[in-house]
Amino acid sequence: MRLLLAAALLALAVFLALSLGARPLGLAEVWQALAGFDPQDPGHVAVRLVRLPRVAAALVAGAGLGIAGSVMQALTRNPLADPGILGVSAGSALAVVLGSLFLARADSGFLALLAFPGAALAAVAVFALGGALRGDAGPVRLVLAGAALNALLLSLVSAVVLTRSDSLEVFRFWVNGSLAQAGERPLASMAAVALGGALLALAVAPTLETLSLGNAVARGLGTRLLRAQGTALLVVTLLTGASVAVAGPVAFLGLMVPPLARRLAGHALRAELLASALLSATLLLLADTLGRLVIAPAELRVGLVTALVGGPIFVLLVRRLSLGSRA
Repeated sequence: MRLLLAAALLALAVFLALSLGARPLGLAEVWQALAGFDPQDPGHVAVRLVRLPRVAAALVAGAGLGIAGSVMQALTRNPLADPGILGVSAGSALAVVLGSLFLARADSGFLALLAFPGAALAAVAVFALGGALRGDAGPVRLVLAGAALNALLLSLVSAVVLTRSDSLEVFRFWVNGSLAQAGERPLASMAAVALGGALLALAVAPTLETLSLGNAVARGLGTRLLRAQGTALLVVTLLTGASVAVAGPVAFLGLMVPPLARRLAGHALRAELLASALLSATLLLLADTLGRLVIAPAELRVGLVTALVGGPIFVLLVRRLSLGSRA
């Protein structure tokens, strides 16, 4: 029942994203634009060519980052784990930016593929630096390692994009994240990758629940730790790479949503993953809609909106964690 409520909230967020903007539209107008597109109608053009691709990108990126956040928190037993905070999103962004600069390729599908090795290398690096692969990482240690790596990678992204003539627009996307040009992104292929990552996450969920009991207990139950950790990192790579390819590095989304998903769905990880996908997509859609309205006719990038909301939540979680945790 609670998952149905989350699905209803997502449907409402989709409607708001399609109907609100510089030209507000009613439910009937939105439906007509979807069912019978008229290229001469400005409202139909706004819905089909501008808002609908943004909705599709938000669904892919939101669900992907939400599930990736839940997987990372389950794997590390750390409520502060998040693809953005730990530098995985920044690794994807840097790989794509470097590819576009040095390989002189503008094809969005080709460049999107570079997001995956970037995410994989960043994920392995931060987990190794934080000691998670050895099983001795404290929550604060892992976050410090991720924050340092994230700052380094985003600095490199900034340095690279500022060498380009169109640096301002490129900078906005690859540092702050945006859904503004979603129609130019490889949405269909990245949706397929994200779906594959989500299905793999659901398949590996029982193993991750075993890992949450501790490495010694997991070994005693016959769990192959390296294979389980490698599969979880593959899930994070697929979901984060697909999300960054369509929306850029959106911060804090994978941090905020998993605690809400656990309250909604309980502590069964599969239910939490489904709830995370629904809630994260809803939150990203609402953040994008708010960003388009608050300073209209200009817009506030969705990554900035999620950072404004997620920053205080991150500080609150750190304060609560530091009371009884050691690095």
